[in-house]
Amino acid sequence: MVFDLDFNTLFPERMHRLFEEVFKPEFFAQRRLAYPPLNLSEDASTVFVRCEIPGVEMKDIELTLTDKSLIVKGERATEKGKYFRQERPAGLFQRIVSLNVPVDRERVKATLVDGILTVVLPKAEECLPKKISIDIA
Repeated sequence: MVFDLDFNTLFPERMHRLFEEVFKPEFFAQRRLAYPPLNLSEDASTVFVRCEIPGVEMKDIELTLTDKSLIVKGERATEKGKYFRQERPAGLFQRIVSLNVPVDRERVKATLVDGILTVVLPKAEECLPKKISIDIA
């Protein structure tokens, strides 16, 4: 049995395949799947979700809170015309934000100001830290 381990014959073909995969249009288009871009932060009692959705009205956005996630759905209207370059995404979008804590559903608030959707998710009382008093015996 003979193995051809000639580096010079295998390397160019493998490099060519690598460049084909990396520079496919789909490779760069996958970054567009994460729309709208968002920031997720928290403090001791609240989780904050801030999404950049310029040009979208509140009536075009749907928020759904499940036990373990927040779903942001909507549609950005497509502007009519002939495009030479189009970098601003248009059409339907959806983001699912996984939540690692239970949320008090009655106190959830959402606002849309200057294209920034802010969702305030207060943590449920049972997951907040609680001080325990020590009895002296």
